[in-house]
Amino acid sequence: MTEPAESPPHASEPAWLARALRPITEVHPGEAVTALLLTANVFFLLSAYYVLKPLREALILVLASGAEYKAWMSGAIALLLFALVPAYGKLVDRLPRIKLVIGVSLAFAVQLLLFYAALAVPGLRANLGLFFYAWVGVFNVMVVAQFWGYANDLYDKEQGDRLFPMVALGASVGAAVGSKGAKLLINGLGESSMLLVAAGLLVVCSSLFWLVERRESSQAAKPTAAAVEAKPKAGSGGFGLVLSHRYLLLIALFAIVYNWVNSNGEYLLSKLIKADVDGLISQGRLAAAEKGNAIGAAYADFFFYVNIAGVVLQTFVVSRLVKWFKLPVAFLFLPALALANAFVFAFVPIVALAKAGKTAENATDYSLNNTLKQMLWLVTSPDMKYKAKQVVDTFCVRIGDVFHAGSVYLLVNVLSFSVTRFAWLSIVLAGVWLVLAVAIGRLYHGFEERKEKLGA
Repeated sequence: MTEPAESPPHASEPAWLARALRPITEVHPGEAVTALLLTANVFFLLSAYYVLKPLREALILVLASGAEYKAWMSGAIALLLFALVPAYGKLVDRLPRIKLVIGVSLAFAVQLLLFYAALAVPGLRANLGLFFYAWVGVFNVMVVAQFWGYANDLYDKEQGDRLFPMVALGASVGAAVGSKGAKLLINGLGESSMLLVAAGLLVVCSSLFWLVERRESSQAAKPTAAAVEAKPKAGSGGFGLVLSHRYLLLIALFAIVYNWVNSNGEYLLSKLIKADVDGLISQGRLAAAEKGNAIGAAYADFFFYVNIAGVVLQTFVVSRLVKWFKLPVAFLFLPALALANAFVFAFVPIVALAKAGKTAENATDYSLNNTLKQMLWLVTSPDMKYKAKQVVDTFCVRIGDVFHAGSVYLLVNVLSFSVTRFAWLSIVLAGVWLVLAVAIGRLYHGFEERKEKLGA
């Protein structure tokens, strides 16, 4: 968005730093410090979310019908985002990007302090579960989308192709560290402490944004984050941008279908794990009282292997796959994996095979796919990076959750589909996902060949 009028203060950056990062990706001299600051920023951001996630579950599940409420909260969150995303777009039009990203981050931090105060009031705490669950659902998608919009705005395409795999490593490690940190906080300081820690992490993120901007921006920065005209054109909001451009519309459809397929896969795996444990109980190999522990242990192993594989892929594999295959081909890996797993659920629903397939799928999702999703926006205008990206990464993702919940209700609760029959929905959707991935890759390649940006 902003092009420095004078050389940024990179001369003081030691040359060895770029060389030290080469096992992860190719880093040119003068790029290492900013890339590391961004990596640390998204690390703290994801740590904050995963610190809050257990508290979110605890507050809603203590309600009498908490589990049932969870099933329908995706719809409520989607409605909230339908109102909040246009409001965010108005901020994009009016604020410089640094004030936008810091202001939104600090606003969420202040809201966490308000939740902390509310937890101390018994009458408020008893009714806080639904509100906090919805808030975390909005917070997670909005701040992550904003971070990647800023990173896309900061780097050109060539830099993003090289550096995003390293920056995304911060998200993978942050998720793992935040999950572990949440358990330590609960056992050591109590659940309310998690709100203060998360608020503090958002303040750290704001400081890192300021440091990056100080290094990379000049005094001649454009007046607003979107670099729009003084009077924005009608229909220039996020939803209008998505509906006006085929490339953005395809990305939006991809976000919906991808999230729908992923949620279906998680549901199918949970059904197989539960059926496997029930089988052990019926055979007398497991006591009925140990059912919860057995399911928890199965998921603990699953999450452990997913996190380890994801970090390894992100650290040593993703940048090389992007370099060798380029985005249009690499973008097909995850839908192909999801399609293969859907066939496993449909034809050989064995829990060990399903867990192995979902481990590979989720690890690829958290590493390669997460990086590629952010790279899609390198060929878009600054306006789209902030406004349209919020629509895709927030509203469309939650709509995917809504469609998943609706399909479970219709096919399982009403029509009584088995696991193998329900898996056919994922087979069809994964096929649609592959078609969308091919179409998006072709458009991306076209922009790349012509060296142009959509909407610029």
